[in-house]
Amino acid sequence: MSAGRILVVDDDPQIRRVMRTSLAGHSYEVTDARAGEEALDRLRRDSFDLVLLDLNMPGMGGLETCRSIRSAHSSHDLAIIMLTVRNTERDKVDALDAGADDYVTKPFSMPELLARVRAALRRIPAGPENGPDSIALGEVEIDFASRQAKVHGNAVHLTPKEFDLLSYLVAHPNRIITHRELLQAIWGPDYGDELEYLRVFVNRLRKKIEPDPAHPRFLLTEAWTGYRFCLPD
Repeated sequence: MSAGRILVVDDDPQIRRVMRTSLAGHSYEVTDARAGEEALDRLRRDSFDLVLLDLNMPGMGGLETCRSIRSAHSSHDLAIIMLTVRNTERDKVDALDAGADDYVTKPFSMPELLARVRAALRRIPAGPENGPDSIALGEVEIDFASRQAKVHGNAVHLTPKEFDLLSYLVAHPNRIITHRELLQAIWGPDYGDELEYLRVFVNRLRKKIEPDPAHPRFLLTEAWTGYRFCLPD
């Protein structure tokens, strides 16, 4: 039984071959592409659960490819992990802001990559025990059961991790949730110090659901501590 369908996008044939073999050995179905343009073509023709995307490629680079994937109508259930030799906070923020769910620095070990893949594919289930099935915040309607959101009646695409983060916050309304709790709930127990992840994802969520993202009403920052979702009575 397949553990998930993965598209590996890298211009280095040796890296593609190693990842294809290793991932297939852990029950993933793997397809590869040599460039961003080829990856977009494959995504138009087939469905995948996750894309492993190299940041530094000739032609359409990783950031542009990631943005193009996220802007596609059918890509909102797709997880993306960016792979790169760069390791500054600015590089991480750029990758996450482009729409990546996670970021792995080369060289990496296969156990590390497999752990990141599992984290990217994990989902918080919707249901009464995890918060409401749906909420309405003024002109914003969010259906957690179907993982769909609308603003002024128009569909707004949230990435899998954006939905999971919002679901967790809404399931624990009106209380402070620490950075570490959020990171471990959404990405897994190996996370806890990646504060740039939360900054980027919260900013992306605010742009999608807040009437005035610069002055949020619902998704509030608790300085030095975490975040709080203010759910009106």
